[in-house]
Amino acid sequence: MNVGIEALNVYCGLAQIPVRTLFEGRGLDQERMGNLMMDNRSVGLPFEDPVTNAVNAAKPVVDRLTEEQKNRIEIVITSTESGLDYSKSVASYVHEHLGLSRNCRVVEVKQACYAATAAVQLAVGYVASGVSPGAKALVIATDVALVDERAAYAEPAMGAGAAAVLVSDDPRVLAVDLGAFGNHSYETMDSARPSPSFDIADSDRSLFAYLDCLTNCFESYRAKVEDVDFATTFDYLAMHTPFAGMVKAAHRKLMREFAGSASAEADFTRRVLPSLTYPSRVGNLCSGSVYLALCSLIDNGALDGGARVGLYSYGSGCSSEFFSGLVDRGSADELAAMRIGEHLAGRCELTFEEYTRVLPGNLTCLVPEQDRQVDVAAYDDIVGRAHVERDLLVNTGTKDYRRTYEWLSR
Repeated sequence: MNVGIEALNVYCGLAQIPVRTLFEGRGLDQERMGNLMMDNRSVGLPFEDPVTNAVNAAKPVVDRLTEEQKNRIEIVITSTESGLDYSKSVASYVHEHLGLSRNCRVVEVKQACYAATAAVQLAVGYVASGVSPGAKALVIATDVALVDERAAYAEPAMGAGAAAVLVSDDPRVLAVDLGAFGNHSYETMDSARPSPSFDIADSDRSLFAYLDCLTNCFESYRAKVEDVDFATTFDYLAMHTPFAGMVKAAHRKLMREFAGSASAEADFTRRVLPSLTYPSRVGNLCSGSVYLALCSLIDNGALDGGARVGLYSYGSGCSSEFFSGLVDRGSADELAAMRIGEHLAGRCELTFEEYTRVLPGNLTCLVPEQDRQVDVAAYDDIVGRAHVERDLLVNTGTKDYRRTYEWLSR
């Protein structure tokens, strides 16, 4: 049975700042910039939040469906570290502003940067079960970044935005290898968000947990799937990308453990580098990160024929999964309609002064306030310098704790 990703899109905001500009503005050691392998990072504006990011990522996917197809979306799941309420899900707002059927399961899930993959696999299982033939599930990974100068070298690596994944029995983008997956999970405090205004992280612990989980969940994958050879089974690899340099280190570790004497550098260039084009221009998209990498691979890889992709998803805390699927030329044609490369190129480039001006609004966008107004017009100059060809949802504040939204017409 063919089940997997029917459609896929990412939205990474209206603004970005070059990593070099951020390093210079913060006085960071320039010699460490090469380790990140980052060019830019997406920057959320004060009227962008988890809901707007999710809706703006998913709307192009939903708009391409007929009314009948749209009504077959039976599950809407948002995965996020940036929850807006202890009870009400981000998905409830998203469901409303996408105009989806009221005959939907609507839910939010959380497990740091892994949660979207858990939701995608649950959706794959639901569709594959056949309990509701022709059903679709919409999974949206959406987050904002809560970093400033206190985050030091993590600040240039954090992105913002969302990835929308439509799962169905018509997998035009990625046909998932059913039953081919490996998991590894345990409790560790490598990062956390103890309040809606800041993150904490133990960088060394996170690095080791990421690499430990990668080895062990790949071993778990090999235990389920016969005749797996890391060097030859997968034509491409797409991994959770905290920063591109981390993926290069992870690939080198797997090559050393599972591929013997093969050249890690040449293999990285051929099988991994296409997946890092977009992440190096966005930063860490949290649970949407591996799907941003998949988009990058499909848009930038050579997909003349069919290709098997090995995917690695990791979330702090921690949980991880290695799984796989098939892509082909049709995948590239389907994803091309989303024009993701154009979207990323069209973001407004911020100066360091503009970046520090919008940062306070970013850091407080999750803090609950009974009544708040966001002056969207105050950022007209930035919006005007971004290349936008469609209406976008923006947050205008809160009224009696209910978040309010409007469509910004272009």
